[in-house]
Amino acid sequence: MTDVATTSPRREATRQKLRDAAAQTFAEVGLDAASVEAICERAGFTRGAFYSNYETKEELFLDLAGEVARERVGVVRERVAELQREGVLAEASGRALEVVGRIVDTSNEDRAGVLLMSEIRIHALRSPELAAAYLAQEDEMVAGVAQIIAEIADGDALRFRLEPEHAARMLITAWESASVRAVMAGADQDELCRRSNEEVARVAQLLLEAGPTV
Repeated sequence: MTDVATTSPRREATRQKLRDAAAQTFAEVGLDAASVEAICERAGFTRGAFYSNYETKEELFLDLAGEVARERVGVVRERVAELQREGVLAEASGRALEVVGRIVDTSNEDRAGVLLMSEIRIHALRSPELAAAYLAQEDEMVAGVAQIIAEIADGDALRFRLEPEHAARMLITAWESASVRAVMAGADQDELCRRSNEEVARVAQLLLEAGPTV
């Protein structure tokens, strides 16, 4: 397997195009049905270009899964940093649902993304290597959301019914489950986001202790 850290910018650009093409192909037909030819055609490369970067489509799939994980964690980290810059966390006790909603926001979610994550989960069940990467990514996401929940809970007017990590896992599970159901129901992106955000808000409401500022 090629070490991405040692690749040239040009080579990494080729790998990125292959990952982008693979993401769409895997989301559409799944890993098993996807062919190297289909990925190459979508990326605009020859089979030679593919095999100079990846030995198999499974290796490409694992590289793509890692990229998706880094992107998802990066989004959570950026939202945490944005809330910190805005000073929102200091007054979060009176705006709990809004703050939680911004952290687990699905406005960038789309059908292809949901399908790709579902494909990654399916194969993580069968691959110890992919399972370890997936669980590490999930733990990082939970930690990001739990950090916000812990800071919200520092306010005097509001408390969560569960420890931050458990509450975070429930919120993320609700978000992902609602997204999958929306895709199954044929919802477009706006409807997918609406359903997911509403589900997260409902679960957050159940997790919050009743208080005068909620």
